[in-house]
Amino acid sequence: MAEDMTLLWGSGSPPCWRVMIALEEKNLQGYNQKLLSFEKMEHKSQEVLDINPRGQLASRQNLSCSSVADCLIPQLPTFKHGDNAVNESYAVCFYLESQFQSQGNKLIPDSPAAQALMYQRMFEGLTFYDKLNAVIYYEWFVPEGERHDSALKRNREALATELKLWEGYLEKLGAGSYLAGTAFSLADATVFPTVATLFRFGLSAERYPKLAEYHAVVKERPSVKASWPPHWLENPQGQDTLKDI
Repeated sequence: MAEDMTLLWGSGSPPCWRVMIALEEKNLQGYNQKLLSFEKMEHKSQEVLDINPRGQLASRQNLSCSSVADCLIPQLPTFKHGDNAVNESYAVCFYLESQFQSQGNKLIPDSPAAQALMYQRMFEGLTFYDKLNAVIYYEWFVPEGERHDSALKRNREALATELKLWEGYLEKLGAGSYLAGTAFSLADATVFPTVATLFRFGLSAERYPKLAEYHAVVKERPSVKASWPPHWLENPQGQDTLKDI
């Protein structure tokens, strides 16, 4: 079953991590996988293009690239199950839950209310991820001559506003809850990598206690521990980019 699956991925990439968490939750260990290096530009290799010929804009919302060619980066993760190629991380997560409903942990709740909340948080998670990237990768995306302190300040303020929203969501759900209630779901599989990246880049646990509590609980989940970015394990010390947010 899992032997028919291939995943090309990059360490620390939240989209890749989403898929890896879902694979673990569905007990699909043993799939073929290859860790690619962003630094060596392996994510632009022919091996990736053979499965995923479509480029995806690196820039989203108010980010820019130095050239159109630089923006069109072949996407990771790249996933294949038999002859079926699926490369959007959310699509892979939905595919795995659909194809393996009776295996592993159920990731879409039965209750209509819980389903509605799960879908809402999942897709809000894309905006959350965009606003994080707009801050931590600002200098990477925006050419030096086009950078402005005022733009970065706006991006940081937008991220702070977003963080307050998620703090409120978790506070409303209560201690020990996941993003869509009492059960781990696709909302957690897709959004947790963003939360983990926030704390990797120095987000204050004191300033955002509900997110910190959620992070502390979910990072101990077996699926998350098994898929933790290897270079984070090698170098536990992150950055302090977000310490003042």
